[in-house]
Amino acid sequence: MTVFKKSLLTLSAAVLGFSAVLIVSVLVFMNSLYHEINIIALGNAAKTLITAIGQERLSEIFLNPQDESDVITRSVLLPLTSREPYRLTLITPLGYVLYDSHVISNLVNHIDRNEIVAALEGKEGISYRESISTNMKRIYYALPVYNKNEIIGVFRLSLSIPGFGARVSPIIVPFIIFIIIFIAAAFWAIYIFSNSLSTSINRLVNIVQSGAPLLSDPEAAESTSSEFRSIEKALRAMTLELNMRFEQAKSEGNRLEAILNGLSEAVFAMDSSLKLHLINPKAREIFNIDKNMVLVNNSKNNYKGVTLLEATRSTELVEIANSVCTNKAIYDTVPIERELTLRTGTEQIFQVYASPLANGGVVIVLLELTHLIKLERIRKDFVANVSHELRTPIQLIKGYSETLLESELSDQNKHFIGIISKNAHVMENLTNDLMILASLESGNSSASNKLYEMKECSAASLIEEAVSVFEQKSSNNEIEIITEYPEDLKIKVYGSLIIQCLINLIDNGIKYSSSKSKIWVSAAVKNDELIFEVRDKGIGIPPEHLERIFERFYRVDRARSREAGGTGLGLSIVRHIVLLHNGKAEVESHAGEGSIFRIRIPILQNIQDRQSPAIQQ
Repeated sequence: MTVFKKSLLTLSAAVLGFSAVLIVSVLVFMNSLYHEINIIALGNAAKTLITAIGQERLSEIFLNPQDESDVITRSVLLPLTSREPYRLTLITPLGYVLYDSHVISNLVNHIDRNEIVAALEGKEGISYRESISTNMKRIYYALPVYNKNEIIGVFRLSLSIPGFGARVSPIIVPFIIFIIIFIAAAFWAIYIFSNSLSTSINRLVNIVQSGAPLLSDPEAAESTSSEFRSIEKALRAMTLELNMRFEQAKSEGNRLEAILNGLSEAVFAMDSSLKLHLINPKAREIFNIDKNMVLVNNSKNNYKGVTLLEATRSTELVEIANSVCTNKAIYDTVPIERELTLRTGTEQIFQVYASPLANGGVVIVLLELTHLIKLERIRKDFVANVSHELRTPIQLIKGYSETLLESELSDQNKHFIGIISKNAHVMENLTNDLMILASLESGNSSASNKLYEMKECSAASLIEEAVSVFEQKSSNNEIEIITEYPEDLKIKVYGSLIIQCLINLIDNGIKYSSSKSKIWVSAAVKNDELIFEVRDKGIGIPPEHLERIFERFYRVDRARSREAGGTGLGLSIVRHIVLLHNGKAEVESHAGEGSIFRIRIPILQNIQDRQSPAIQQ
């Protein structure tokens, strides 16, 4: 049903209902007014008539009811006859009728009549009912008759009134004609109004359905009210804007879907109840979701009602997602990053990133590390095995070269053998450093057993032992090593490894500082951290190299590093040892001004909960 038909029927029903209520109300009001006017007129007539007759004549009738000439006397005294419209009745206090102008016989006792009861109480009695004596609808008006302040009877005057139908029959035909004309006019006005309203609304509907056509189209020229023209313009502009936004959103959605489909990481997006609303193809492939799950409407992108646990069968991922939601409810959290091993047919290792969404949901990204970790393990094993296998031949080369240098040889042969001995020494340092790195990374070799001998050590003893290694070397280079530390400063660390860190840093300071310079080695506590610093006034490090200075085999000046006997692993070893303590290695340097290497180790650390840090190449 159209809006036009609905509005027409509604308004028509309203008009009919209003007309019916109006007609009934008018008739009820006119009927009530008719009775009211007749009661007032009857009351005035009764009072006038009783005054005209006089109290003395009425008292004589009521006080002498047994006189022989009773009927004649009453007829003479009372002016009304049966031909008059008014009916006069005299009633005694006991309810007996002494006189009635219209009825002579079959008169009953009137003591129970409402108007008689009221008159005997000294009031004006009014009543409307059908007369038992005359079988006609009448209005009764009764007044008390007094004799020396005593009620001796009731003077009642009544008037016969026609029925409602008889009263309205003369005007019923004109009234019906008027009502028909009125309803027809109302229906015509309603039709015109509804048709106009329906036309305007249909135009607005057509605008929305057609996608906001231009304002210069033929329909725009049609006449309509100013209100609808304003609504039409606003609706056209709004629909056009919505279409543009819809196209933009659709384009963004397609772009996002293309990006997600091209990712090599698995992506899950879900609401706060962990019900999924986005899964990319990589996630479906890893967890074999398309085969294991019953999808909604057989659509690969419709996972309505599917939870993260149902899709992945991983309680670990559910715990991570719940942790993000719980923390988000308390305060804004940074994304959670965790390494996780999952069994999805085979054992796979993932780097998991979980981040809260603005609407209270969670997005989880899983980067598979299985292949990288296997390669890393192969590399570590290769480095450890090669370093171990090279140690024996290098030591043999070094030992025989030193023996040959002590024998009687020509200067040229000694020069060649010296070169062999020097490079054998470099290779020995390199293999030793590689063995230390392998021990730090794996914790499986015999040398690594020392890593787990954590003891409370004095910072002073650590620094002094590291500095004592360079007494001869610093003296030869005329470099002064200055130490600064609190005497009572103690901390629980892997002492031998911290000494190794300080040795590597002091060795670098001596290698890259000029003679007659100074190196400062200090220890202090600040913000619950033990901070070791090694500061020099050497050649410094250009800013473009600072980010990579702790990478293995990275050298700022390769020629000078090789000439100084460096392996390129010293700072990498420092970094690994510091990470083993859950700390951080930092450097501040400017070319030509020297360098400051800083080691930060947390004082409050739970060694039982310590996890080996990820090794970055």
